[in-house]
Amino acid sequence: MIEAAGVSWRYGANPVIDGVGVTARPGRVLGLIGPNGSGKTTLLRLLHGALRSPTGTVTVDGDALGALNPREAARRMAVVVQESGGETALTVAEMVLLGRGPHLSTFQRTGATDHEVAARCLDRVGATHLAARSFAGLSGGERQRVLIARALAQQATHLLLDEPTNHLDIRYQHEILRLVRGLGTCAVVVLHDLNLAARYCDDLVLLGQGAVVAAGEVSDVLRPEILEPVYGIGIRRLEIEGSLHLLFHPLHENEHEHEHEEISA
Repeated sequence: MIEAAGVSWRYGANPVIDGVGVTARPGRVLGLIGPNGSGKTTLLRLLHGALRSPTGTVTVDGDALGALNPREAARRMAVVVQESGGETALTVAEMVLLGRGPHLSTFQRTGATDHEVAARCLDRVGATHLAARSFAGLSGGERQRVLIARALAQQATHLLLDEPTNHLDIRYQHEILRLVRGLGTCAVVVLHDLNLAARYCDDLVLLGQGAVVAAGEVSDVLRPEILEPVYGIGIRRLEIEGSLHLLFHPLHENEHEHEHEEISA
């Protein structure tokens, strides 16, 4: 479990996150959603310690995040962020093996078990065929899958991902999120696509202007009356074969259509 209470962050004089609290529960996928600039990525960075909030607390399974040494933090939390890594000379297999670092002593070399774990993780993200390739030569989508494989190789109990579906085609968007959901770990995922969030998240935190607008289970948060003021777009919610789907349209679209009909008449 990851819990944050009263965390904040500002860039210069501009507050990005202001007194926010969230809880990511064991065995569940928590989605962080909201429009651009709402603070999703900043909040994720506060949760895994890349940023240290000047206010409030962040705990991992009851232990203060700031009290964990880097090795212990890496054993508990695996993180996939938006990064290029394009200048590295590592092969894909070597990149994934970096995920085994928290399980090795200072001068210990990777062994057969580490290589087996890395190979399994590459297979799980559909990237086994890339193992011998240079990481720098991969497409954006291929890099994303490899970075997720590296995170899986850490075998951490918590997984945090910043827009893991970025650069991926539709098939791999669903395959990666289905994989994350099937891990059974405590996962926190930043997502832009609300329909992907509806399908693969258990809980959601909706951010707007650095504050929590709504939090709870998916069906409680993805409601038009909650989403429309935050996103500034009209939303229609449908239930299809037991699954929640959202359709989007400009606000007051029907009113404009009615006005057009009157003018035409």
